[in-house]
Amino acid sequence: MSDDELDRRTFLGIAGATTVAALAGCTGSAPNASGGASDADATTTQTATSAPTEHAEEESHHEEESHGTEEANHEEEGEHHEDETAEDHHEEGEHHEGEETHTEGGHSGSGPSKHVEVAMQTTDSGQHFHPHVAWVEPGGTVTFVNESGTHTATAYHPDNDKPQRIPDGAASFDSGLLTEEGATWEHTFEAEGVYDIYCAPHEQLGMIGTVVVGKPDPHDQPGLAEPQSEMSDAVATKLKSLNGQVDTMLGHDH
Repeated sequence: MSDDELDRRTFLGIAGATTVAALAGCTGSAPNASGGASDADATTTQTATSAPTEHAEEESHHEEESHGTEEANHEEEGEHHEDETAEDHHEEGEHHEGEETHTEGGHSGSGPSKHVEVAMQTTDSGQHFHPHVAWVEPGGTVTFVNESGTHTATAYHPDNDKPQRIPDGAASFDSGLLTEEGATWEHTFEAEGVYDIYCAPHEQLGMIGTVVVGKPDPHDQPGLAEPQSEMSDAVATKLKSLNGQVDTMLGHDH
């Protein structure tokens, strides 16, 4: 082999090696100017780190929605509670308006009722009708209930050997002795007017009461007249006290 042929082969071999090296350099990842990773590597890093950020944003959004839901529920519960409270107060007000109210004297201050219950009592403070003054409509009924002791509900009328203190023409009445606890007796009052009643065993001890029927004219009512002279001071004092309560209830100015 001549020297010229050997030099030519050597030149071709060197040229081929240079071409292979150049091709290998194209397929690799060239470093950037700062010596860091290539653009492909940077994209991969951003993609990997973006997941926690999105997750945090989703959690924050979920917390805001949950907080908003809790506030909405709280407001609904508050409104519901206020509605219930208002309804409770409303129902409570209706209940009080429908109830009979009794003063110290015992009468119902809202007007006559269809039915009134009067207790007959023996207590440490004495013997009483309670309420002392009952107010019913014409044709209304009073039920006397013996809560303790032995009592009667008796009209002031000559039929019972007493002066008349019930309306003219009204029928006399007497319950008779009620001795058992819980025993009852009722009477229907047809005629409008003022009826004074007493307990036969305890009249002198002040067990006296009044039933007002309707809204009678206070003038010329036997039950509002001055106590008769034959009555004891204790009975007269109690009747005057009851007369004052009835006058006030009916708006009677002397």
